[in-house]
Amino acid sequence: MLSPIDQHSEAAAALRERGYKATSQRLVVRSALVELGRHVRAEELLAAVRDRLPNVSLPTIYASLEALEEAGLARRVPAGRGAALFDAGPVDHHHAVCRRCGAVEDVPLGAELDSTLASASRIGFRADGAEVVVHGLCAACHD
Repeated sequence: MLSPIDQHSEAAAALRERGYKATSQRLVVRSALVELGRHVRAEELLAAVRDRLPNVSLPTIYASLEALEEAGLARRVPAGRGAALFDAGPVDHHHAVCRRCGAVEDVPLGAELDSTLASASRIGFRADGAEVVVHGLCAACHD
């Protein structure tokens, strides 16, 4: 596992590779995502970074998340009803979203996605990633 300093350096490099500035806001938001270690709403991130960025606003959090997402440092998880959660997403994985309580769980990748990517390639689409979001009821809600 990388030290916080190394994670910070890697995040800054990834942002620059995508043409973004490695601003303190973006790097603090990324650090908070990693530290929280779960799927979070932008509002939760705002609360988590308040001590380090006292004047930060919710629009700045969303703008930072957008840049981090473009740089492959964050992942947006559709959580139903227009809501979105975010995770640090360093490892590719899918998500299962409970339609009743909104719980989001990580689902490991499976080989079945390879055939979907191959199908996209056959129609001339150059995929750089894919994600499956499974909707249904979590264990707590279906009992």
